[in-house]
Parts: sequence; structure tokens; C-alpha cells
Amino acid sequence: MQKDVVIGSNSFSGQDFVDLLLSDGNREVIGVSRSPEQPDFFLRYRERRDIGNFRFKQFDLNRDMDAFTAFLDYERPDRIVNFAAQGEVSRSWEYPEQWVQTNCVALARMIRHICDRDYVQRYLHISSPEVYGTCEGIVKEDAPLRPSTPYAASKAAADMLLSVFAEHKGLPLLTVRATNVYGARQQLYRIIMRTVIFIRLGQTIPLHGGGRAVKSYIHIRDVSRGEKAILERGEVGGVYHLSPDGGISVRELVAKIASKLGKSLAEVSCDVDERLGQDAAYVIDSSRARTELAWFPEISLDQGISEVVDWIDFHWDAVKGLPHDYVHKV
Repeated sequence: MQKDVVIGSNSFSGQDFVDLLLSDGNREVIGVSRSPEQPDFFLRYRERRDIGNFRFKQFDLNRDMDAFTAFLDYERPDRIVNFAAQGEVSRSWEYPEQWVQTNCVALARMIRHICDRDYVQRYLHISSPEVYGTCEGIVKEDAPLRPSTPYAASKAAADMLLSVFAEHKGLPLLTVRATNVYGARQQLYRIIMRTVIFIRLGQTIPLHGGGRAVKSYIHIRDVSRGEKAILERGEVGGVYHLSPDGGISVRELVAKIASKLGKSLAEVSCDVDERLGQDAAYVIDSSRARTELAWFPEISLDQGISEVVDWIDFHWDAVKGLPHDYVHKV
């Protein structure tokens, strides 16, 4: 039976990817995260009747690297998928050294170990379009890296580090950059989740820079399907984009959600100052994944927003009592 290790399985993207992998009954999946497993309603794979092929192990890659690499040597996974990263952009200005430590230094230790072993056949790295900075026009995979925040700089450095190990040490690297992922079970401070929750609570949603930044929102299951296709059939050494058709400003997005909940934009929002280093827009080209892997996004933004609303309403008693702002973890 094929064995996959998914690092960052507690993350929003990681838990959905684990669930998709488990839909294939012929693979063993090991999830790894620095924190204990989240409550079941945040983990899609926990809705399955049978998750006998799944195991969870808790390792902090900044503190437990020796134990983790020993675990890898014992398990000898065929494939590794790495979602683990410090990912909150605005807070990376306050603690840049923590972003570099997690996204670069810990990664370097792990990759050096993997390259000295012979069991990993494919390594999928989850990067970010933020490495490109503010993008003009449609951005392809060979665009120059021009990060504009400490978070983006740490991810760009990680990408460059991995490419060196791929070229000179034989790391079987695949890289994916997806646009703004959303869906049910996402962190509650993310814009779509936060907007629904704030409207339900009667609170005002602050729009940084008036919400004029343009984003490309793509449903998590479309991204997971793309990542699985890249892992299984992508060209080793290749970079792949996953994106929807076109973008939407944050202001338009909040207005769309408000309308769905019977409110106007003016009733639910207010304009505040822009975030430092906020990219004006990025719309990346995903024609490579569409052409080579026959991947296309299937879930519309309207459909995905409705799913989020339904999930929040169903779990409202639990959701309303949880923190709705980012909580930094060292």
C-alpha cells in the first residue's frame, strides 16, 4: 500500500487534502502537525465512516526535527506533501524571524535529511502566489519572485532553497501556488468566514484600503483536486498554478456575501487604512495545470459561499464562542 505523509494536516488546506487522499482506499495517509488534531467539525476527513488508513502524529518541526526525521526513516513514505508554514501576512511584520525560522530554517533541515535518503519518490511543496508581489496582467509560473512582505519573502526563499536541492541533490520536487483558498472549515478570521460571522453577530467588517485589493478566490476542494493531480501526474521539477477564472475585489466580495444574507454593504462594513505591503492584485495563469493535467475549477464562488454560510449556521453554537481574530502561535 502506498504511504503518504501530509505535513500540516491540521491546517485548512491540509485537512481537505487528507480527506481527498482517503477517498482512494489503496493508500495509507499519515497526518503531521505541531498542534493536536482540531475538533472534528474542522476536519473534513472526520466525517468519513472509515478512516482506518489514516494516522495522526504530532511533531513541531522547529522543536522536534530529530524525532520527526527518525519517524520518516521508520515509516519510509513514498510521497510527502508539505502544507506547514507560518502563514499570516500582516503579523509577519512583527515577528519576521519566526516566519523565516519555520518557513526556511526548519524546512532546510528536513530537506537535507530527505535528500540523504532513498524512499521519497515525490515531494509536493505548497508555495504561494504572494512570492510574486503585486502582479500586473496574468502571471505565469516563470514570473520573477518579488515578495513585498516578510511572509512572502520567507516563502520565496523557501522556493529558491528547494529548487537548489532539486537541481543538485535530486529532490523530487513539485511546487504548487494557488490563489485565495476558501471554504467551510477555514480559519474563522479569513475574509469569507469572518464576513458571515460578523454579519450574524451584528458586527462591522473593516475593509482595509476600502477593500479595493483584487483577489482570486478558489474553493478548497478544487485546489485539493489540483494538488492531487500534480502529486500524481505532474512533471518533477515543475511549478503549477491553480486559479479560478478572473478575480474580485474584497469590497465586491463582502457586498456579495452581505446580499446573500439580506444586508447591504453599507450596513455591514466600514473603510480603514490599508495593510502594509498589501498587494494590489494578483491573477495568476493556471493554463499549465489545465492543459497538462486536465484540471479545471468546478465550484463557483456563489456555490462556495453558500456552503460556508450553511456550515457556519449548522455549527453556530460552537463557532460563535471561538476567537474570530488571528491568534499568533510561537
